[in-house]
Amino acid sequence: MSKHLTYGLLLSILMVIAPHAEHLPLWVSSLCLGLLLWRAYLAYSGGHDTLLAKRADCGNGRPVSPPAPEGSAPPCRSDDPLPKRWLLMLITFAGIGGIAVNFRTLFGREVGVTLLMLLAALKLMELRKPRDAMALIYLACFIIITNFFYSQSIPTALYMLAALMVIVTTWVHLQAQNIALKPRLRIAAVLLLQALPLTLILFILFPRVQGPLWGLPQDAYASSGLDDKMSPGSLSRLSLSDAVAFRVSYNGKPPPRNQMYWRGPVLWEFDGRTWTPGRTALTVAPQFTDLGQQTDYIVTLEPHNKTWLFALEMPDKLSVQATLTYDFQLMRKEPVNARLRYAARSNLGYRANLQEATRQLQRGLQIPGQFNPRAQQLAAEWRANSANDDAVVRTALSYFNQQGFQYTLEPPLLGVHSVDDFLFGSKQGFCEYYASSFVFLMRAANVPARVVTGYLGGEFNDVGNYYIVRQSDAHAWAEVWLKNQGWVRVDPTGAIAPARLESGLSAAISNTSALPFMARNPPQWMRDLRLNWDALANQWNQWVLGYDTERQFAFLTRLGMESVTWQKLALNMASGLGVVIALFALFMLRHLIKRQPDKVQAAWLKLCRKLAKAGLPRAAHEGALDYAARIAAVRPELADAFHDLATRYSALRYGADRDEQARHEFLLRAGALKI
Repeated sequence: MSKHLTYGLLLSILMVIAPHAEHLPLWVSSLCLGLLLWRAYLAYSGGHDTLLAKRADCGNGRPVSPPAPEGSAPPCRSDDPLPKRWLLMLITFAGIGGIAVNFRTLFGREVGVTLLMLLAALKLMELRKPRDAMALIYLACFIIITNFFYSQSIPTALYMLAALMVIVTTWVHLQAQNIALKPRLRIAAVLLLQALPLTLILFILFPRVQGPLWGLPQDAYASSGLDDKMSPGSLSRLSLSDAVAFRVSYNGKPPPRNQMYWRGPVLWEFDGRTWTPGRTALTVAPQFTDLGQQTDYIVTLEPHNKTWLFALEMPDKLSVQATLTYDFQLMRKEPVNARLRYAARSNLGYRANLQEATRQLQRGLQIPGQFNPRAQQLAAEWRANSANDDAVVRTALSYFNQQGFQYTLEPPLLGVHSVDDFLFGSKQGFCEYYASSFVFLMRAANVPARVVTGYLGGEFNDVGNYYIVRQSDAHAWAEVWLKNQGWVRVDPTGAIAPARLESGLSAAISNTSALPFMARNPPQWMRDLRLNWDALANQWNQWVLGYDTERQFAFLTRLGMESVTWQKLALNMASGLGVVIALFALFMLRHLIKRQPDKVQAAWLKLCRKLAKAGLPRAAHEGALDYAARIAAVRPELADAFHDLATRYSALRYGADRDEQARHEFLLRAGALKI
């Protein structure tokens, strides 16, 4: 096993585990790096390669120099620069124990990936035989899959393709260590290119199934985006992320930006600081009247490991199974653990629940009485000076507009009476501050209200003709119940920062340094580059990652395959694989088909057959010169002539002698030899 093969194995393992560094505990990453450096040092020092060579000599029965005395065993050395087995076992069990303590379990995605990384690095420390190298190559190929647990983007796929190229090159080196680097790279590239047609056939025709092929633990799915609770600072922190929440393409003219309210969790209960949905036994179906301003669109939702979907207010048509709850949330039975594409229709004009249940209205009035006394007193004054609930709402919006409130991503911390501290102290906050305090004031003024969270607006991508809604578009607003109007959306942010509704987050705050770089109005060329890249990523998501049963059937139907069933898919897939394999076989055999008979080889084999009939057959493993030596011992009269023929044959067959005259001379002498 050469030093360069060890380097190839080290590079293969390093490339497949490096992307996991941000997911692994720091001590595990440090331990793996230390083991890799230790193994690289042993390969660089050359001691291990010398040991392997000596072991190989001992295993073949050939003693190393100096030769051992006659009758004694070869002097095989027992010193080994690799760590002892007991030390590796100690590191292994210590690592497993540390992982169990760190994660409090030995099951799950995170634990499984961490164990794989540690065991791969440890396997390098017992690299003694070719089978160990083969095991490492198989292990590296398996670890590639684990990287897609965390990201399935185009850069990840390209990086894993480069890692696979390194692994296959190392495998070629293991099989033929006398080949130089460039030929190894060429062979690896050819092997991967040859696999491409088979990969495409399997990708297009392999029957898709609903759901994963095997169960995964809950931690295998990343949780991102909005949560089902809201406290001061929760949405402002989320707005610092430019990750994509979902993409939307409209069938026709899109609605104005200030009507793009993407409804998510609805929050009812307040403990003085945090809003939560709470528990309720209400199962009353929502009721809508005066529906209008319909808009149709398609949403491609990124996985967020929650049960809710996002839609414009108010949806009345959906292409996937979901339930519209009494407070107008779209809920699924299962969390969204994979990218989900669905068509929807919403009515931007509506009246909702004009005759609301008394129990729900009472729920919309509950506040913790021991908190925020000044806010409760202010709301009581508004109630006393207002003719109806509409007037209370207008008074609250005017208060926010005229009392010097600021819209900011970096508000100061709030105390126990968070609403009082915000309204009468800092007067600085993000959307969740205004929605929370507004709903509290409404309830204190005896106006039923609730908090709604979701997203507002989106960035239009003119390259792909769709909108990108990012986590930085997260927003919170309020709903109040008004007599003869039902539940009405009220966004107190509009009273402080109307630009947030019309133009987006960057236009609403004065200090944009806290925002992601691309959200700070970057140069146009950078924005165009990002939009082009996002359009490419969207196509990747739709046609590669989103190639599900529905898309597969639609694609094959356009290709002319009628009544697509899994039986037909399996038959077509087997036929396609058979055709491709047959074409490859013909391609590989083309030289044998076109090759002219080798007259030198034919003459030599004919000569060997004559000797076999004379009782001197050539053994299958016997070379030409060895065969000639054996013939000379048995038939001395043929020694000189046959040795001359064997020498000429070896030069013509295996050497650099390609002279036509020498060829002709060999054929003449072989034909003239009398056995």
